[in-house]
Amino acid sequence: MTDLIELSRHATRIVALTGAGISTESGIPDYRGPNGVWATRKPPTIGDYETNLETRKSAWNFRREHYPVMQARQPNSGHLALAKLEQAGRLQAVITQNIDGLHQKAGNSSDRVIELHGSTHTILCMKSGHRFTGEEIQQRLDAGEEDPHCPICGGVLRTSTILFGEALPRDALERALEFTKHADLMLVVGTSLVVNPAARLPQIAIRAGAQAAIVNRESTSLDDWFDVVYRGDSGPALSQLADAVLS
Repeated sequence: MTDLIELSRHATRIVALTGAGISTESGIPDYRGPNGVWATRKPPTIGDYETNLETRKSAWNFRREHYPVMQARQPNSGHLALAKLEQAGRLQAVITQNIDGLHQKAGNSSDRVIELHGSTHTILCMKSGHRFTGEEIQQRLDAGEEDPHCPICGGVLRTSTILFGEALPRDALERALEFTKHADLMLVVGTSLVVNPAARLPQIAIRAGAQAAIVNRESTSLDDWFDVVYRGDSGPALSQLADAVLS
């Protein structure tokens, strides 16, 4: 832990890259873990979702049952530590593979959180791009709608999370790259670094001159790239780091 703190102590342009591991301590299963979506139900492709009524009805039924659970989840000490670092002017951005919105709930600025895989709290119209909150669509699902459509243009609605066969949002990826290239410390938290293009961001930061550290429970194939590798839960580690750096 001492090495991680010393590496972070003088960094003023920290960029955090977070994955499922930072949110498991808030009770959200790892997407690829034994209780995650990959194990319990495979998400649909974007083409199947758009054209298949039964696929959409199944997806909305799943959401009707599970979205209130996601809404109730609260940020843990790891999320709160990153928010403290931003508020102190040390953290420039959080680039996250998570869709849970817990960084914003913890206090990170919405314009400093880059959600590479979208957000479960935003609903999009596939025809017009109109946006709706998860809460207002949940009310329609609870009222009995099985396949809600856009109230403005009648288009098919979907969550803003990335589906199979869909590219990452270009604006989010471009912003992530911009912050990455100007970081003096890339702090990777709770990700196995197997999903691209997010997995390439630490290497981009290092090649641009940044130092890098990873906080993760398990080893990754990219550990040799990092100046510091810390094995353990992200909540206690980040909390201790923030307290030490900001004292």
